[in-house]
Amino acid sequence: MKKITILIPEGETSLSNIEAAYKMFSKVNEAVEARGGLPLFKVELAGLTRESSVGKGLFRIHPDKVFQEIEQTDLIIIPAVHGDMQKVVEANSAMIPWLVRQYKNGAELVSLCIGAFILASTGLLNGRSCTTHWLSADEFKKMYPEVNLQPYKIITDEHGIYSSGGAYSSLNLILYLVEKFAGREMALRSSKIFEVDIERNSQSPFIMFSGQKDHEDDSIKQAQLFIEKNFQDRITVDQLADMLALGRRNLERRFKKATSNTVVEYIQRVKIEAAKQSLESSRENVNEVMYSVGYADPKAFRLTFKKITGLSPIEYRNKYNRSIPAA
Repeated sequence: MKKITILIPEGETSLSNIEAAYKMFSKVNEAVEARGGLPLFKVELAGLTRESSVGKGLFRIHPDKVFQEIEQTDLIIIPAVHGDMQKVVEANSAMIPWLVRQYKNGAELVSLCIGAFILASTGLLNGRSCTTHWLSADEFKKMYPEVNLQPYKIITDEHGIYSSGGAYSSLNLILYLVEKFAGREMALRSSKIFEVDIERNSQSPFIMFSGQKDHEDDSIKQAQLFIEKNFQDRITVDQLADMLALGRRNLERRFKKATSNTVVEYIQRVKIEAAKQSLESSRENVNEVMYSVGYADPKAFRLTFKKITGLSPIEYRNKYNRSIPAA
């Protein structure tokens, strides 16, 4: 039997994360027992204190144990905690040595959504891949620059450490763990009961690109604004460098440092965001949208669109524009 510990951290913890994980593993146990087998999982809740809880009013969940009482476990799940992430990490710092010790003793670690901030504070993610909610990607990169953040992914799995993308995509990671520990048949059953798409693996279609301007480089902000106002035109790095009276290499270095994108990547993302909005709301065909955002090569447009969103332009339009019948 695999022992699963779901943490109840201090702060505004996601009740849905805790409830979903608890219910999905519990339903697997029920299904196995209904067939005459022994339960596969023992699920317990652990908090910083006995008084730790999550929820509101009478509907509150309390821990079964204080985390320090748990000497050994197999899988630890860290749910999302909302708020000022620096304060969230500080409020839960007492758990960090325990998490590290459990991992070194063989336990696997799981972060759901922005629970990745607490997981990353252990240092165990340094040099490894991780994902989190795409809205928190920039903040995560600043707090944990040594982590290989993959903000477009729904799931990462590396050396016994798992992470999930934003919000309800956490269900996809829990389902992934069910498949890993209980088998494909049980995962398919769970996906039907909880109505979760078992094949979903990317956050890309949901990401809204608004430009990374949380920096102090005014010249780069000027370049960003120029790109965003003139994305329909052909914009080159040399053109921007001349406009700002900067050397090309200096511009590229500063742009990457400020925005985490190269100049070309930024131009592509602005164009594709505009294309997404058109595909969602207008009745223009794909070629019309392509020309309207400054692309002339259909192949280049399709490849760039799919690289950024994970879908082809036609797939994206059919999925998100309800005014147009699916092709």
